[in-house]
Amino acid sequence: MTQARFAVIFVSLLLSCGATPSLVQQPSDEYRMVRESMVATQLRARDIRDSRVLDAMREVPRHLFVPEEIRHMAYQDSPLPIGLNQTISQPYIVALMTQLAEPRAGDRAFEVGTGSGYQAAVLSRLVGEVYTVEIIEPLADRARTVLEEVGYENVHVRAGDGYAGWPEEAPFDIILVTAAAPRVPEPLVEQLREGGRLVIPVGAPTAVQQLILLRKEGGRLRERRVIPVRFVPMTGQVQEG
Repeated sequence: MTQARFAVIFVSLLLSCGATPSLVQQPSDEYRMVRESMVATQLRARDIRDSRVLDAMREVPRHLFVPEEIRHMAYQDSPLPIGLNQTISQPYIVALMTQLAEPRAGDRAFEVGTGSGYQAAVLSRLVGEVYTVEIIEPLADRARTVLEEVGYENVHVRAGDGYAGWPEEAPFDIILVTAAAPRVPEPLVEQLREGGRLVIPVGAPTAVQQLILLRKEGGRLRERRVIPVRFVPMTGQVQEG
């Protein structure tokens, strides 16, 4: 039994015994405790050192970005299904990609693969504006709804093929790609500002991919291979040719 589910059952038992709500921890507080544990054991205990990234991971309610029936699993150290053969990445990968991007207040960020909207929500706490594109329209609609309901007003969602980027809002200081591409899409490189950072998993969907950090310096890209990863494949124009 997970810590979150145990706490909910424990609260119910207390209430059935006549405990007053003021003496019982509310579910929202319990999720906050679970997030604290997630940050301590899954992130800080590894190699996530950026205090702003840790604060964002501590703040954003990941459980609201997964299907209700698996919310008790939201803070586990694993990816989770969000429907339509897509997943939400494990918390560590979200934090790692965010840290690699070196987000700064005022940055303009672009994300390919909105998915649940969770990565965009985390990023939104650290930059000025986030633009995110999801190729599966029902997922884009759902993420937009959740982001609006939670109050992330600096996240802009649209349905479409992220391969082409979002040229009318470019250039971007940060580009995150949350699906594996067989190669780095050239439009994203073109829309990356000088000094900008692009984080992307590259490789075939049937093989282990490499998470890569690209930094644009003097009009050229400097590449750093970070860790092997497994992401769902990026679809659309990137698969052509």
